[in-house]
Amino acid sequence: MRNEDPLHSPLSTLHYPLSTMHYPLSTTHYPLSNAIPELLPGHRADDRRLSILGVEITDVTRRRAVELLEDMAQDYQGRDQPSVGARRVFFVNAHTLNLAATDRGYREVLRAAECVFGDGTGVRWAGYLQGVRVRDNLVGTDLVPALFRETAGRGYRYFLLGSDQETVRRAALHAAEAFPGWIQAGFHHGYLTAADLTAAAIEQINQSRPHVLLVGMGNPLQEHWIHAHRHALKVPVCMGVGGLFDYWAGNVARAPQWLRSLGHEWMWRLWEQPADKAKRYLVGNPLFLARILREVWITRCRRLHSAVGQASSLTIPPSDNSSVRLEA
Repeated sequence: MRNEDPLHSPLSTLHYPLSTMHYPLSTTHYPLSNAIPELLPGHRADDRRLSILGVEITDVTRRRAVELLEDMAQDYQGRDQPSVGARRVFFVNAHTLNLAATDRGYREVLRAAECVFGDGTGVRWAGYLQGVRVRDNLVGTDLVPALFRETAGRGYRYFLLGSDQETVRRAALHAAEAFPGWIQAGFHHGYLTAADLTAAAIEQINQSRPHVLLVGMGNPLQEHWIHAHRHALKVPVCMGVGGLFDYWAGNVARAPQWLRSLGHEWMWRLWEQPADKAKRYLVGNPLFLARILREVWITRCRRLHSAVGQASSLTIPPSDNSSVRLEA
């Protein structure tokens, strides 16, 4: 275990503790989506968005997600037009959606992203309770390697930003060996504690001209950082990848593939890191489910009330051609 200063660690959750004291069951109501696909601007007609606690999830298969990422990586429009900015790709699970439920600023950052993919069982639960079968479990630690493998040899470049210097260095060594079909443009640690350090890191990134910037600073710091600096970054795609670099560096072991495919990697992480993850999962998961059930209940009550209201004002023409108004 590395010794880090939690006040300056980019992976710190010190300012975002998951407890019922800091994350009460919000009284804010977020309209739920229905099973009818909502078209994504510029995307295919069968792409769909699913609304969970006010955050729009891009609900597509893994293969389609890779296609979307490659399409964005090929778009160089934002490189020399700061007003356009980098495309933002985020991954959300029960924990990040809990954060967003009570942090309006974070929620708006997620809502502003071009793609937000759903990760884990919590997103599946939310979809199921809305009558929607989520198409795939799109966890970043699996989707990024899939992107690198399935688009290898096409001249794409990537840059790693995040973690401490030793972790990101070892992660970069692993990535260079594991994904030779992509060009590693560079890497930089995530301890950007001053404006000059941030400016220097952005300059290094821009000079290396990557197609994809992987930012591993943990939630919600990485999403805020990408959103705040998207216009300064001359990169087509910026992805918040959480603890990906810890996995690549060998700091943390991945769950078995069969457990990951079921969307239950959180169980493995709880087993491996009980002190760090107990509150997130044992408190956060029930809290997330309570929020989803509350939203489903409110939405159904509103729909029922609307249907009753329409029925109460229904007009039926009788046989004598006069009208009789039905009153509830």
